[in-house]
Amino acid sequence: MITFRPKLFDTLSGYHRTSFTHDLSAGITVGVLALPLAMAFAIASGMTPTAGIWTAIVAGFLISALGGSRVQIGGPTGAFIPIIYGIVVDYGVPNLLIATMMSGVMLLAMGAFRLGNMIRFIPVSVVIGFTNGIAVVIFISQIKDFLGLNIAKMPGEFFGKMEALFDAANTLHLPTLAASVASLAILLSWNRLAARAAWMRRLPGPLAVLLIATAVNALLHLPIDTIGSRFGGIPQDLPGFGFPALSLSTLGKLIAPALTIALLGAIESLLSARVADSQIDDRHDPNQELMAQGIANVVAPLFGGFAATGAIARTATNIRSGGRTPVAGMLHGLVLLAVVLALAPLASHIPLATLSAIVVVVSVNMGEWHAFGWRELTRYSVQYRAILLGTFIVTVVFDLTLAVELGMVLASLFFIYRMSDLTRIERIPLEDYYGVDALARDDGTPRIIAYRVFGSLFFGAANKLENLLLMQDGHPDALILDMEKVINIDTTGLDILQTLHRNLQKRGAELILCDLNSQPASILERSGFAETLGRDHLAGNITDALFRAQRTGGLVPEVSYA
Repeated sequence: MITFRPKLFDTLSGYHRTSFTHDLSAGITVGVLALPLAMAFAIASGMTPTAGIWTAIVAGFLISALGGSRVQIGGPTGAFIPIIYGIVVDYGVPNLLIATMMSGVMLLAMGAFRLGNMIRFIPVSVVIGFTNGIAVVIFISQIKDFLGLNIAKMPGEFFGKMEALFDAANTLHLPTLAASVASLAILLSWNRLAARAAWMRRLPGPLAVLLIATAVNALLHLPIDTIGSRFGGIPQDLPGFGFPALSLSTLGKLIAPALTIALLGAIESLLSARVADSQIDDRHDPNQELMAQGIANVVAPLFGGFAATGAIARTATNIRSGGRTPVAGMLHGLVLLAVVLALAPLASHIPLATLSAIVVVVSVNMGEWHAFGWRELTRYSVQYRAILLGTFIVTVVFDLTLAVELGMVLASLFFIYRMSDLTRIERIPLEDYYGVDALARDDGTPRIIAYRVFGSLFFGAANKLENLLLMQDGHPDALILDMEKVINIDTTGLDILQTLHRNLQKRGAELILCDLNSQPASILERSGFAETLGRDHLAGNITDALFRAQRTGGLVPEVSYA
């Protein structure tokens, strides 16, 4: 059953004036923080700063109003930069908007069909690998604007970028480099000093450096690129509402990019919500959050926006500023709207070098670089290191989709190997308990052989049962499998049991299973193998199985099994 209940409904019942005061303060703080980030992320993604701002306004409002978290703040994020830029280069802006809307439909469907918890199945090694990889890609993408290199159009793929940067190295623009370094120094110093000065914490570092650099540029008219010189400024009015032009010939090609946006959006938003839960002692609804993300990504492109998701840094700022309900996130969108309508003309003086410095700091801070330390890597298995480094390298050199696919395939293969390694079959020394004479023929070969099976009989461990006949001494009259420690049997494991049964029948021998748990017993019943094997060949314990084996061929009463 599809349920749609935003977290906002749960918080309004006890909402009061004090709650609104805290939410208003948090909304203003996060709103002014989101302004420089939205513009910086949009420019780095190959979009206009206007598109980034309206993404933050529209998507940010909807994610808070309809989401499953009390404090989630949505908008454009740094993680999307390489994805969005690649789509813009390969398919153009109109198709990016269509891909974003397609991803919104996918996210909406994921939430409606309650797939939110499945995102947690992605191993942490994959998440760290592609997160650090995205950070490197973002850093590389900012070299051009940070150094003021003369590159008409930056390629979307890694080797093309490296070649373009190398070829343009001699076009280094010293005034731009100076502005970038100064902005970076101010931002880092502000963040460090804000930890000790309460008044500085009221003004986020990115906004502080943006205001300082813009004021200096407006007064001195520095010979560097600005939002005004490259984009013509930011319009001081509402954007037009309309559907992007749809071409059926390219719709099929956009499925993969849309899936990438949806996957990354789901992962980042639910990670952000989970981090927020630990800070406010709450629990988000992952399915409602995905549906809100989906709606936001469908609606934002109608106003010229692009992909949005939950933003960890802005969400944390919201919490630190006192925000405790979705109203804070909704107010953050309205604050952004008011700022744009009132102060848009001033944005023409914002240096692109400053926005580049802000993104550089974001890229450095978003990576979990300690995970690549030698001491940290050696604490974990070779499989963990292979997944982490493989996902990281493929993210940087190729793309995120392939990296996640590779990481999940490697994680699955290593998991199968590990589960197969844990599945084992051990001989039960029946002669130690019942004596040799009772179980052996006159020539000394055993009439009855028993094995205890541990773990899961699935396709990855099929060879364990296939080798079982080779482990037998002679040709016994009965083979007993103690299944008490078997937690699961899949169809491949069932097929191997059936093959073992047929091979034993050809030799005139019997297969007896005992101590079946609920899942193995259920699949034997549903497949009909319980009837094929015979109820008298299903025993409750090893003693009962021995009794049945000794009475093979005679009338044996049925014994129920677990």
